[in-house]
Amino acid sequence: MNRDSARLSLIVAATLLLPSLSGTGTAQDRPGIDPDRPTVLVTGANRGIGLALTTHYLGEGYNVLAAVRTPARATELTSLGGNYEHLFIEQLDVTDEARIAELADAYRGTPIDILINNAGVYGDIESQSWGSLSSATFEQVMAVNVFAPMKLAEAFADHVAASDQRKIVSITSGAGVVSREGRPGGGIIYGTSKAALNKAMRQIRAEVSEDGIIVALIAPGIVATDMLSVARPGLVAQAKTPAEAAAGIADVIAGLDESYDGRPRNYDGSVIPW
Repeated sequence: MNRDSARLSLIVAATLLLPSLSGTGTAQDRPGIDPDRPTVLVTGANRGIGLALTTHYLGEGYNVLAAVRTPARATELTSLGGNYEHLFIEQLDVTDEARIAELADAYRGTPIDILINNAGVYGDIESQSWGSLSSATFEQVMAVNVFAPMKLAEAFADHVAASDQRKIVSITSGAGVVSREGRPGGGIIYGTSKAALNKAMRQIRAEVSEDGIIVALIAPGIVATDMLSVARPGLVAQAKTPAEAAAGIADVIAGLDESYDGRPRNYDGSVIPW
């Protein structure tokens, strides 16, 4: 079966499946996915860059699957629901493999144009300072920042392959650049996780390239988020807003095509050295 035929079959399957979709509501109390709109899945959609990306793509007319760990606490996100019928809020702890599989099955047959692995953690600052390294913090940060994007890419690869755009994007960081000299003062685990994420996505790119999927890494630059205010408070004054970062990231995503070489990009499209 060719890709176009597979996509048509999946759209038909999605239409049949819509009454059983899981999430914050059932098909009886919310509209279904509009097959005439492109669809994006954003993890960590409740605040910061994730919320800004969600808002951006809603404004662009996308169906937005906004995945958050605790929907009941995502008040800013849920407030958007009154303005956009094409917002679907889904509960997802990205370290919960069973829930990832359940969500992928719930949307089985739904083409997803863009999967954005945005959810991430910095980790306890003291536990990644030299002299106080903690294996527990290492395991937590690597689970969220590295393995979760890998598992989400694996779980939703068929959904992405069935779409028009076929893009998997993971949010990386300049902290993961191996060729850049390190700096003393902490953050070693976070930086290591982003370097590992870069390598993981390179490998996944090889796994899914035959399906025409573009696997990209994009860094948002310095953004005024809760993470920055805790990890690097001295940089807050020079940081851009989440909305500015999201607009840049979305522009880079829109420009991705078969010529993309897999190297990480900044929000402004410039190449980040490895």
